[in-house]
Amino acid sequence: MSSAAAELADDVFIVARDHRGATLRIEAVVAAAAVGKWYERVILEQTDGAVEATCTCADADCVHTQAVLIASGLALPPLGPGHRRAVAPPQVEIGTSTTSGDWFDLDITVSIEGEEVDFEALFAALVRDDSMFVLPSGTWFPLDSPELDQLRRIIEEARDLNDPRGPLRVNRYQIDLWEELGELDLVSAQQHRWWEAVHQLTQEDRMDELPPPSGLQAQMRHYQRFGYSWLSFLYDHGLGGVLADDMGLGKTLQTLAMIQRVHEHSPDAAPFLIIAPTSVMSNWSREAAEFTPELQVTVISSTEPRRGSELAEAVSGADVVVVSYALFRLEFASYDALQWSGLVLDEAQMIKNHTSRGYRAARNLRTPFKLVVTGTPMENNLQELWALTSIACPGLLGGRKEFGRVFREPIEKDLDTAQLTRLRSRLRPFLLRRTKDRVAAELPAKQEQVLELELDSEHRRLYDRRLQRERQKVLGLVDNLTVNRFEIFRSLTRLRQLALDAELIGEGKAPSAKLGALETLLQEAVGDGHQVLVLSQFTRFLDKARQATASAGISSAYLDGSTSDRTAAIEQFRSGEVPVFFVSMKAGGFGLNLVEADYVILLDPWWNPAAEEQAIDRAHRIGQTRSVMVYRLVSKDTIEAKVMALKKSKADLFNRVLNGSNPADSGELTAEDIRAIIS
Repeated sequence: MSSAAAELADDVFIVARDHRGATLRIEAVVAAAAVGKWYERVILEQTDGAVEATCTCADADCVHTQAVLIASGLALPPLGPGHRRAVAPPQVEIGTSTTSGDWFDLDITVSIEGEEVDFEALFAALVRDDSMFVLPSGTWFPLDSPELDQLRRIIEEARDLNDPRGPLRVNRYQIDLWEELGELDLVSAQQHRWWEAVHQLTQEDRMDELPPPSGLQAQMRHYQRFGYSWLSFLYDHGLGGVLADDMGLGKTLQTLAMIQRVHEHSPDAAPFLIIAPTSVMSNWSREAAEFTPELQVTVISSTEPRRGSELAEAVSGADVVVVSYALFRLEFASYDALQWSGLVLDEAQMIKNHTSRGYRAARNLRTPFKLVVTGTPMENNLQELWALTSIACPGLLGGRKEFGRVFREPIEKDLDTAQLTRLRSRLRPFLLRRTKDRVAAELPAKQEQVLELELDSEHRRLYDRRLQRERQKVLGLVDNLTVNRFEIFRSLTRLRQLALDAELIGEGKAPSAKLGALETLLQEAVGDGHQVLVLSQFTRFLDKARQATASAGISSAYLDGSTSDRTAAIEQFRSGEVPVFFVSMKAGGFGLNLVEADYVILLDPWWNPAAEEQAIDRAHRIGQTRSVMVYRLVSKDTIEAKVMALKKSKADLFNRVLNGSNPADSGELTAEDIRAIIS
């Protein structure tokens, strides 16, 4: 008898068969062993799970089998007669200790029948898919329970989004993990009191609706009251969030109501800092004067050298300070040196690029509350959504690389619905989005019509000639899209301009079908008493269109990024002095409230539907009393027609993540997209 066999003689053994991880290895050993028939008989006679085979080692075959299995690392060390299976299930207690910022170290204690279990050893066994765990006392218990498997998954997810080598931590924004831990039957946790409070965020029907602040001079709609209560809840608990309501549903009003409440409860509190595009700054001061007249609003419109005073002096006595993204970025040190009750980032898609200075400044500003306000938290890809949530809710979606690995790649590339569900679950407590069709039934309908236009014969000849040249160039570059992206987009832009007017790129002269159709539409609309927004991404064509319609006797106002007196141009249209307003897509995409318009004409489509919808929603928003008619002018058999087809698939990523629709193709422009456009 071998020494290993002698060591085992006359003992009683429990042989644990791990069906999930070791079956193939055990079968290989059994096949090689001279006593294979004995072990096969034991396996066949047992049910799934831990295999208990009791025998005495007087049977040499049994001894040999045990020795082979132990030497091969395929069975647990022999358990003597003192070993027993636990009767009660394990109990898990979860405590927390605050480490830094938004993080809690999880203190997980596992016990069974009063005996403490080494959690790290238990977790390692769960990860290995072991079928049983043996305590030093000899007590053992099976690991194939659904509760333990769920605990393993939760812990793996918590580590997946953080440093796997660091301590086990859960971010206070990761409410879905807290909720899942609390739902496990085996957890008798002393849950952190913070969790008890914020649990309401996952149960909208349990959210207390707060009375409007007494100083609010507005009648809020039902969804606006909920939004105000939600914002106030976040503020009271030191949590940030993303208010992502559709354009025109009153995000400014809801935010001002929350700020007014803070002012009434704490009159001496530090001011709120609101960062907004230049075109929107006056909108904040105007709506504050109308809805929250008690709030003292200071608008910072120049740098310290030009205004001749330090920032602290300029904002003294203010309840709300409004500044542009550019000025905030330039004088970040001055803003960071002051105390703020909170930071509000309006039209926050302006800083969706996580490498930009504006993003870094917003993320680094020290303040207990940060709110992202945008109707389009994601335009092209999930990376933009991560960037904005990382400002308002740091840690919610993990680090950038971890987010890409865990969420972005599986969802965008593999259409992973399970990960999409996890992402929605994680976002739900901290991202509030309501669409017009869901919450504003009183809003008039929006009708959309695509007008396909045939190019003039000379225009067609010029377009087709240039198309051949640009197509050959782009197809030679597109295989290395990352390196050649700028040159490729320059070619696409030339074709887009050429589809509007050959003169825009110096290709020659030809009548523009767009200008002819626009003049006809404007004459009919203005003649019937309508007010019209005309939108284009190309300011040269927009200006040319305005001049052409002026020659036809149609008066208008004009606004693009270079317009010096924006307010005068806007008021000229809003007052009814002129019936037509030519606005560039970039200038019209942010903050304008132009419900006076009931016709919208888009002169040129592009693949980004979010940008178009932003501009259209200048007119189709709360306050509009008439139905809105939207015309899209598309040059037939050009790059514009291809763009219209592509745009539908690109809209889906936004909808399925934020609005809960089903998955489909998604992402930013890919090499395949560009080939389709240029074909």
